[in-house]
Amino acid sequence: MSETIDCFTYPVSRELDARGLRCPMPLLKAKQALRDLAAGQVLRVLATDAGSVRDFQAYATLSGQELMAFAEQDAVYCYLLKKSAT
Repeated sequence: MSETIDCFTYPVSRELDARGLRCPMPLLKAKQALRDLAAGQVLRVLATDAGSVRDFQAYATLSGQELMAFAEQDAVYCYLLKKSAT
């Protein structure tokens, strides 16, 4: 995450609204959505569960997917995940 990216306005291939879902559902739904994307495409996930912060950071590290950006605004957590080639 070297350049500043506005998580809420960055152009994405798909957006997943997981607001109102409790952990681990935002991450599980994101994993399902990533399966439908091609390598290099970007998924935006919106969530309201504070536990999702830890989950998405750990998932990106373990899975090899790139967490391009993360932001929190008005109790909504936004994640940009770029699907890896593998």
